[in-house]
Amino acid sequence: MLCLLADLCWPRRPYHIKETKLAEARCPASCGELLQGWILGGEKLVSCPVDWFSTVCVVDGTPLPSERPLMRAALGAVLRYAGLPAQRAGTLRITFDSTIPLAKGMASSTADIAATAVATARHLAIPLPIEALAALCVSLEPTDSTLFPGLTLFDHLTGTTTVPCGGLPGCEILLLESPNQLRTADFHQRDLRAILQESAPALNRAWHLLQQACKTDNPWLLGEATTLSAVASQQFLAKPGFDALRNIVEGNNLFGINVAHSGSVVGLLLDSHHHDVEKVTWQITNHAALAHHWPRHYLLRLIAGGVE
Repeated sequence: MLCLLADLCWPRRPYHIKETKLAEARCPASCGELLQGWILGGEKLVSCPVDWFSTVCVVDGTPLPSERPLMRAALGAVLRYAGLPAQRAGTLRITFDSTIPLAKGMASSTADIAATAVATARHLAIPLPIEALAALCVSLEPTDSTLFPGLTLFDHLTGTTTVPCGGLPGCEILLLESPNQLRTADFHQRDLRAILQESAPALNRAWHLLQQACKTDNPWLLGEATTLSAVASQQFLAKPGFDALRNIVEGNNLFGINVAHSGSVVGLLLDSHHHDVEKVTWQITNHAALAHHWPRHYLLRLIAGGVE
């Protein structure tokens, strides 16, 4: 259980600083969410971490114009956490390497923020426990659970709930990228409480299935869970061609489908050793509407998550 942001304890005195010359960290992207909706009495999510990363380095130096604003904000938040003066930020430089598509529901901002925070802490040689990292990230914007070292049910708006899922079903994901962009912050300005509460029974069922999938390493249960959540999400952020994609999933006996509940990407859950990925991509490419909506495809592994 994470502490409330208002209760996050900042140290009264600065840590003893023993700096390193260069510090690096990386955090994975997410193919939308495995689940998102009204679960256990409130809105929560389980991100879908994949092997695509934002890598950040923090070194001594003058800040660069190319630095992303949220990265700079994360660096400043770590300085406050450590009890260091804000002016110290002007002596630290951020460099990064990330090809994660922006504003698509792939947790690009969480990857940037979490990797920057951990790289900053490593550069300053101060401890940054996962609870503090999560609270720091949520203080900056709604946060994906990709920063945790394992699939996790997370209250992405307040950070007050974290429930480990307890395992990682073996699975790959064919990620379908849409040209459409949607800022997560804009999405969360909508009042969706009534719609989410209507879908609560389906999401609680999906949460139960996901827990069973993780306990038994069962990708079929995982796909059943994600499909329930994806269907529920059509009520508040419909994905074009969704029924046609479900037909492809069912026709090829894939595990299931998942979506970005506040973004535009879609994932098809499968195993490339048992499923014909080329056939699936051919079917998408040769379906005029699907080819228009989902012109780019990436085969990725589902991973546990966590900042490395």
